[in-house]
Amino acid sequence: MNDITVYSTNTCPYCTMMKNFLDDKGLAYKEVNVQLDQQAAQKLVEETGQMGVPQTKINGNWVLGFDPESLLSFVK
Repeated sequence: MNDITVYSTNTCPYCTMMKNFLDDKGLAYKEVNVQLDQQAAQKLVEETGQMGVPQTKINGNWVLGFDPESLLSFVK
């Protein structure tokens, strides 16, 4: 079982692409909307040093942006 979290905002097209990609691959994920959750946004910046979205945490590894190849390299 993969542990996948997508950090996104309402207005980010690449976030939608990442979620659609995960759906297409049949990979379950949870979504954290950092636009609505300021604490999560702050925690994300502290953990990754990045403001951009999507950021996807997969099995303890971070993938910045819509990067399917990197993402799949961390899939179990």
